Amino acid sequence: MRVVLERSNLLKSLNHVHRVVERRNTIPILSNVLLAADGADLSLKATDLDLEVTETIAAMVERAGSTTVPAHLLYDIVRKLPDGSEVMLKLDEDGNAMTVMAGRSSFRLQCLPQSDFPQLTAGTFTHIFQIPAPNLKGLIDKTQFAISTEETRYYLNGIFLHTHGDGADLKLRAVATDGHRLARSETAAPSGSEGMPGIIVPRKTVSELQKLLDNPETTVTVELSDTKIRFTIGPVVLTSKLIDGTFPDYQRVIPTGNDRRLIIDRQSFASAVDRVSTISSERGRAVKLSIASGQVVLAVNNPDSGSATEELAADYDSDPIEIGFNARYLLDVAGQLSGGDARFMLADAGSPTLINDMADDNTLYVLMPMRV
Repeated sequence: MRVVLERSNLLKSLNHVHRVVERRNTIPILSNVLLAADGADLSLKATDLDLEVTETIAAMVERAGSTTVPAHLLYDIVRKLPDGSEVMLKLDEDGNAMTVMAGRSSFRLQCLPQSDFPQLTAGTFTHIFQIPAPNLKGLIDKTQFAISTEETRYYLNGIFLHTHGDGADLKLRAVATDGHRLARSETAAPSGSEGMPGIIVPRKTVSELQKLLDNPETTVTVELSDTKIRFTIGPVVLTSKLIDGTFPDYQRVIPTGNDRRLIIDRQSFASAVDRVSTISSERGRAVKLSIASGQVVLAVNNPDSGSATEELAADYDSDPIEIGFNARYLLDVAGQLSGGDARFMLADAGSPTLINDMADDNTLYVLMPMRV
């Protein structure tokens, strides 16, 4: 194998694929990236056995061939090469080492045979549809912060993607929850998604996908079955196993009878929560909201360090209520809202609160209160 290509192109592709590779691996081949040169292309592939990313880029292939080299090491080398340089990748005759050359720099990397590299067999995909990158990115951005990190409830360790409704009102809906908060966002269901199974896309896959959806002009092709999902984004193909579990009936926790309406300026509210929570304990992080006609008073009381209060004007004309929330959760939700105002629909101090984005009817959030 002997290939010459632009450093910037190689770096961009390595940046996409090397992130999948875990830093610590008990299986040596999983630390490597597969490089395959053929025709006028170089293909790069990395996997952790649950997630696989492949990208194909244009290259001057002087001699076709394939091998695997340490992914993070190759990425670090290419990252430190001078901008604008041309990189040559040359495999030794015996296939045991590859030389990386650029200008006067030369690196020799140990290789493992391509035949040892695992393939993530995709099987048969039952549903295929296309969705604009901004629509898919919106679903992910609005919900991913609520994914659970608690490994015991593994079925919450991802985003639940499914269709909801029927006919012209069919929506593609994304839901994430960790039991304390819930985020739900939806967009018009793309043609071909009708009848798709409800699937749980793992947290790591969601994170990688989010980084790949940076071009608003791109259309993403989604292929899925009961066990796998594949996203094709330009020259990048991301294939992932799905979480094998049943997502809970999230509809039951979305309140429908909350009749106390609070409308407040989103930015002022977020800034006030951030300020008063400075004094809260790391473990508790509870902020008490005392809501009365025309105003909200935010208060934090920490026996170890002191207390803080801040008063905000608000649109509220129901009975006064005191309710506590985790400050981090309030800030996470506020960070996802795009409108100027946030709408809180409350019931009482012990019931879930519904939060709506005044500028986005397709998204809602549910927060469980805390005792304060």
